[in-house]
Amino acid sequence: MAWWEWLLDICGALLLLCVLYGAGLIVRRRLLSRHGGTFELSCRLESSTAGRGWVLGLGRYSGETLEWFRIFTLSPRPKRSWSRAELSYDGRRQPAGTEQASLYPDHLVIRCQSPEGVVELAMSVSSLTGFQAWLEAKPPGADWNSVR
Repeated sequence: MAWWEWLLDICGALLLLCVLYGAGLIVRRRLLSRHGGTFELSCRLESSTAGRGWVLGLGRYSGETLEWFRIFTLSPRPKRSWSRAELSYDGRRQPAGTEQASLYPDHLVIRCQSPEGVVELAMSVSSLTGFQAWLEAKPPGADWNSVR
């Protein structure tokens, strides 16, 4: 085979890999959202530099935990998860500076406390309402007077 035929074969294989990756991402997102309770949720993985460290993803409520999945990976497992009992809401703010380019449009940055430290998440206003309701909800028969 001539060199240009090899080049065409390589380009075709790369194109096929890109199409398969995109199809895999679509199938994964459908599988994750099949049971409902999913929403666009960004997580700040590194907070050492102001405005940096944000990663786009999906959030999913799974019983007593909030699971976070990176958006551009094929892994079916959540990258992070937080128990409802361990999270406490600290407040919200508008994205500032470079955060505006890193996050989905119209998302708010929220700050939560967990046993591991501060957790910063970004979500839409409607998702924030659902998140706050999820945090405040307790299963039937729970002791409302106990302090955790």
